[in-house]
Amino acid sequence: MTGGTSAVGVPWSAGVRRRDDGAVEVAGVDVRDLAAEHGTPAYVLDEGDFRARARAYRSAFETAFAEVGTGVDVYYAGKALLTVAVARWAREEGLRVDTASGGELAVALRAGVPGEAIGLHGNNKSDAEILAALDAGVGRIIVDSLVEVERVADLAASRGVVAPVMVRVTTGVHAGGHEYISTAHEDQKFGLSVAPGPEGGDAPAMRALLAVVARPELHLLGIHSHIGSQILDPAGFEAAARVVLRLRAELAERTGVLVDEVDLGGGYGIAYLPGEVPLDPDRVAKDVAAAVAAVCADLGTRLPRISIEPGRAIVGPAGLTLYTVGTVKPVALDDGRVRTYVSVDGGMSDNIRPALYGAQYHAEVVSRTSDAAPVLARVVGKHCESGDIVVHEVMLPGDVRAGDLLAVAATGAYGRSMASNYNLLTRPPVVAVADGASRVLVRRETVEDLLALDQG
Repeated sequence: MTGGTSAVGVPWSAGVRRRDDGAVEVAGVDVRDLAAEHGTPAYVLDEGDFRARARAYRSAFETAFAEVGTGVDVYYAGKALLTVAVARWAREEGLRVDTASGGELAVALRAGVPGEAIGLHGNNKSDAEILAALDAGVGRIIVDSLVEVERVADLAASRGVVAPVMVRVTTGVHAGGHEYISTAHEDQKFGLSVAPGPEGGDAPAMRALLAVVARPELHLLGIHSHIGSQILDPAGFEAAARVVLRLRAELAERTGVLVDEVDLGGGYGIAYLPGEVPLDPDRVAKDVAAAVAAVCADLGTRLPRISIEPGRAIVGPAGLTLYTVGTVKPVALDDGRVRTYVSVDGGMSDNIRPALYGAQYHAEVVSRTSDAAPVLARVVGKHCESGDIVVHEVMLPGDVRAGDLLAVAATGAYGRSMASNYNLLTRPPVVAVADGASRVLVRRETVEDLLALDQG
């Protein structure tokens, strides 16, 4: 961030500004006031930034695919962060909502999202989750295995309905960051491979598509692909689209069924550090639209309707996590340098990604200005783990001290949604800011909440 009252840019949300006195405000709200009213740690969500990013993705993809002659549905991937208010914002901006569990489905429904605008994902859906989706009239259930094809069909029959389904396939296109978040290579739990299995014959993906077509209780909407997360190159989406479109054409040749929709998933990357360049929605939309149009022309098939599922790209940059600094400890390194360990009042319980993936984040002191020379720092939490790291390496003012407010940028995605009660810390609140005011979307947990679950 820079001095003066000005926007600060990537990786902070559009509403983040540094005031002349050195304090930071979000959407017109001073972070010191946020800390005083809501306490720390706290997830702070810039509502205007979220809405603007939702509109940007919808507009970019609708425009690009309209130019090649087809339509698009944009689903907000609720796994990144889902609250009743967040689901409502997404819907108000023209997005649908993708859910991955019965809990996420319940939140979307409570937000007033109509069933037909909701999708249900999951590699191991329970019967109760599938039935809840059928009862809510969800627009699509993404089936993830051959076994699940039969389960969904049988449950649909028990309800006397026809279930709208998509088949999730793995294309072999490996994209994204850490291995654990790349989801289209063969050796992982999601989807059905387009490559022939070890037993020979049809590929698992084709077998699943044929099985859906054969069950009158199922309506095959289309084919689904998701290649990973934190993707910064559109080439992966283009390559996956080619594979899926060829599979679609092959199914049509064999059955006469040319499915109406292809879902290319999410995984659109964001900037976590200053200087990083996020994936541009206009660029990726145009590139993928051109690839889809070219492949369909080569195959002689009509264009499908396209759907996509951005989550992190919408909510990630819109959020920050606000902490209070506690212990500050300089530690001598083997190479002669000194690293200053800055402990905060949260940690891996409110952001597991640095420990789980080695994810990198950026932090700044946001409650005051400082003329002190910067020092090499590591921001750590208060948990009983040496891997409890919030920010692996960042330059902070040399006079950073207990009581300072520290903000970590771009934590809107997967902070709250992956939070835990490790060491029985209570999970922070989600606080929305807009037009100079704040409101609590999800309240802070209390020790009483923890004790209420413990049956003694």
